[in-house]
Parts: sequence; structure tokens; C-alpha cells
Amino acid sequence: MTVTTVLVKKILVVEDDPDIRDLVGYNLRKEGYTVLFAGTGPDGLQKAISEQPDLVLLDIMLPDMDGFEVCRELRRSDETCRIPIVMMTAKSDERDIVSSLDIGADDYITKPFSIKVLIARVRTKLRAVASLRSDKDIVEMGGLKIDPRSYSVTVDGDPVDLTLTEFRILMLLAKNPGWVLSRYEIIDAVHGQDIIVTDRSVDVQIFGLRQKLDRLRNCIETVRGVGYRFTRPQN
Repeated sequence: MTVTTVLVKKILVVEDDPDIRDLVGYNLRKEGYTVLFAGTGPDGLQKAISEQPDLVLLDIMLPDMDGFEVCRELRRSDETCRIPIVMMTAKSDERDIVSSLDIGADDYITKPFSIKVLIARVRTKLRAVASLRSDKDIVEMGGLKIDPRSYSVTVDGDPVDLTLTEFRILMLLAKNPGWVLSRYEIIDAVHGQDIIVTDRSVDVQIFGLRQKLDRLRNCIETVRGVGYRFTRPQN
């Protein structure tokens, strides 16, 4: 008899409001997730490092250290830089949403939110990670190497630290060189059709990607009025 081991996904909820913590935790547990809690930014950082969750739900308005700074610190650390981060915020202003994505968050949800929508966001991000890991095809061209098995990117052998969303966008573009992909096609492929993302947020992700790719930044071309195209880098 073969026994199949199912790994339970671990979610860290960084939220200072106990009512929201309880509500989110209860519903995540109902979905079969293991849930960890932190009420402050520093506590959230410590638990993210020690517990290595599969995903972090991160409130922006936190005592001691706000969610923006927590997100920055998580992305700076080699131990936590690849953990998907979904920001929970009462601020629906596009500038705050773009700021969240610009500093490394993978997604966002605005309060008050539907629990069903929150669960959908969590599932989408976890599926995205699983999809990347199941894709065994390494993309290698002109000094660029993208390895979905180790979730790593290198340029001329030097590692490039990308967020989950940046990685998915790069993988999508690099696996379709020469094809022009609209912003909406990128949104659908990277976030899923049930996720609301603005054109501006895609532009922010592309800008961040170009900065990190350094000498290969021009491989991601802007096609005015349409979207983006990846051209094969030269050695």
C-alpha cells in the first residue's frame, strides 16, 4: 500500500487587529491551511524567518514598523526573498497599491474584503508557486538563465533576486520571444482572470524587472500602445 504525503501549506498573517486575525485565521484553517499570526512588524519578520511560511498576508498599517518596511525587509533577506506576499490594506488609492508592488509585494487586497476573495487570492498565489516548480524547462540564452526548478535567475552567472510576480512575468516573456503580449495578457497569465490589477501596476513590475536584469534590460521592449516583447539577448 502506497501512502501519499500531503504537505499542508503554511500561511503567516501579520495583522494587528485581533478581530481580523481571528476571522482570517478561522477561514484559512477551514480551507486546510496551517495559520501563524504576528501582531507587529518585527514579530512578523522574526516568524517569517523562523517558520518559513508558504505565503505572507501582510497588513500595511502596523505598529512599530509598517507593512511597507516589513515587505522591504522580507525581500532583502535571502531567507525570505522568495516568499509570496499579499498586502492587506484599507488604502485603495492606486498610488498605495503601486507602492506595494514596487517594493516587492506580489498582490494586494483592500479592506473591507470578502473572505471568498481573500481565499481566492491565497489559492492563486500558491498555485503560481506550484506551477513554477512543476515547469522543468530551463530557459537559457545570451547569458540569461531561468531555472523554475530552483526558482532562480542569473545573468552572466550572477544571481538576480526577483519577486514571484517578476519571475512569472520574465518566464512568460522569455518563453515567448518575439511575441508581443498586451498588459491584459500578462495580467491574465500572471495573476489569473479573477484578480484585478491595473495597467500601471504591470508597468511597475516591468520597470523593476529591467532594473534587476542590468545589461539585459533592453531585452524587454515596450511596444507602444500594445504591451511588451522579449528579444533574445546576444552573448
